[in-house]
Amino acid sequence: MNWMNVEETLRRAEAPLFWVGAFTVASLALWVLYRLLSGFRIWVLGNGTLLSPKLGKWAVVTGATDGIGKSYAEELARRGFALMLISRSQDKLDDVARLLEEQYKVETGTIAVDFGRSDIYEKIEAGLAGLEIGVLVNNVGVSYPYPEYYLNIPDLDNFITNMINVNITSVCQMTRLVLPRMTERSKGIILNISSASGMYPLPLLTVYSSTKAFVDFFSRGLQEEYRRQGIIIQSVLPFFVVTKMTRIRKPTLDKPTPDRYVAAELSTVGLQSQTNGYFPHAVMGWLTTKLVPINLVIFFGARMNRLQRTGYLKRRKMRELRNGDALKND
Repeated sequence: MNWMNVEETLRRAEAPLFWVGAFTVASLALWVLYRLLSGFRIWVLGNGTLLSPKLGKWAVVTGATDGIGKSYAEELARRGFALMLISRSQDKLDDVARLLEEQYKVETGTIAVDFGRSDIYEKIEAGLAGLEIGVLVNNVGVSYPYPEYYLNIPDLDNFITNMINVNITSVCQMTRLVLPRMTERSKGIILNISSASGMYPLPLLTVYSSTKAFVDFFSRGLQEEYRRQGIIIQSVLPFFVVTKMTRIRKPTLDKPTPDRYVAAELSTVGLQSQTNGYFPHAVMGWLTTKLVPINLVIFFGARMNRLQRTGYLKRRKMRELRNGDALKND
């Protein structure tokens, strides 16, 4: 009798279980299809002609004389924007401005300031006065000279002040200067260059990682505040790119040149409010935030940085020994 009751119960449950399973499979299939179509839209079709001088005649790029910043300046000039370049070295600014004027026949301007200082923004405001700014790229940034434990960082007090001024204050202040006129015209794009290091804690680069997490949160919060006014504010979180900051010299599939990275990233503007900017980086971002447990990511990040620290200190000691021997011989 009991077996008959079990069989009857299973028979009655068969149809509901079938529909639950079918609904689950269909939902999963639709989710996969949606993700594939979204990926195709972002990484293949892109955003078309969204980034054009129709947003405003001028584009402003900080940290514009090298690496990713220079590539943004070149790509935006290629698209017809006049460029206001802001960085520390006037000589390097003049070189980049000359390149853009000769190669792309666009108008340029320069402002030489040290973003490590906090008293520079009146000068920048004066330099931007009267410009119709369509795009702001907050790219300027600074990292550690090598991975190091917090209390072992040389000149820690000044290190903290400089990193906060360059990586955080610059983003807030440049946005303060540019955003009001964008909202008046109900159009404009602000690209805040964060880092994949800001997606999770990164031991031995803790201060840098934390400043980049701020940039990410700041960008996504402002995007929600101002998207209804026609403004796009995007958080950009690249992994390794071939730049002086990363000390990577040879490009690979997952470590692109700045030009390749920027060309890919600009196609995501308006499609993703938070982006890794480059398809292989997007895959890496998904793996490290969705698939791998965060504690494991932190562990391996710390392990990688400890190895880099050990290698750097060994090389530095060898240099010091060679220099000491050279002085003795002299």
